[in-house]
Amino acid sequence: MRPIPRPAMRRAVVLLPNGFTLANLFFGIYAIVNAARGDYLAAGWCVILGGVMDALDGRVARATRTGSQFGVELDSLVDAISFGVAPAFIMYFAVLNRDSWAWLVCFAYIACAVMRLARFNVEQGGRAKTHFHGLPSPAAGMTLATYYWFTQTSWYRFVDAWPWHTVLPAVMLTLSFLMISHVLYPAMPRVSTHNVRGIIGTVLLLAAIVAVLFDPLRFAFPILVAYVAFGLLRTIFFGLLERLPTGDPLMDDEDDEEPDEYTLRREVEIVDTPVGERRGRSRDRRGSSFPKVPPRSKEDAE
Repeated sequence: MRPIPRPAMRRAVVLLPNGFTLANLFFGIYAIVNAARGDYLAAGWCVILGGVMDALDGRVARATRTGSQFGVELDSLVDAISFGVAPAFIMYFAVLNRDSWAWLVCFAYIACAVMRLARFNVEQGGRAKTHFHGLPSPAAGMTLATYYWFTQTSWYRFVDAWPWHTVLPAVMLTLSFLMISHVLYPAMPRVSTHNVRGIIGTVLLLAAIVAVLFDPLRFAFPILVAYVAFGLLRTIFFGLLERLPTGDPLMDDEDDEEPDEYTLRREVEIVDTPVGERRGRSRDRRGSSFPKVPPRSKEDAE
């Protein structure tokens, strides 16, 4: 069996993250198709699977060191469909199409999702991060996509009396505002047992995953709503205490582990010395000559 040439292997590795991104696009388009057919359960699953693909493409790109500006732009264009257009269409076909003006709410949501992704490319695209500047579009899209799931459970009877035809447009507009706001939302916590914060994040993450796998229709929507509310309340709380970060809290510290061009440069201090001493120091012990520094002006030479 002939071994695979190295260039072909490299090309396959480069295409792998973009393959996950295109899988995200597939699920986004299929979510719109299912919403048009009235199958809102399947449409919600498509948005969720699109979120899984979106989480994998960036991690695979960083793990294989194959990230590129093309991949960043492609990912944002796909996210605009999977977490902007698809959830808006799910809500429109499932609930909002009874009012002639409801499509304007869908337009506002999609517009904010697109603006949020454009800002993300400028600020954070292609880098690992500990916080998101504004509500991530996947979280907003999955929150809307799983609302219909929640209506099919026994828990929905506790809020069934609410005027949802009025509440849902307000919810969509709130999510739209949070996407383009300056509210900081924590990224998915890494599994860690080195400190208390890492342990708490790991426990909460595993509990959420187990709950969603056990009963996705019942737990997915409340967990996503809790995430949306947590970022907003946390920002308000720290803002009142004047404890919001003043530096750049958006970027991950891991990106700073590799030295940049500024840290690699050695600071050189130029000191003017008398001409006689300069001539005496023009050669080192190996006999190599140092370039002489010409005087900057006639006054400096004196």
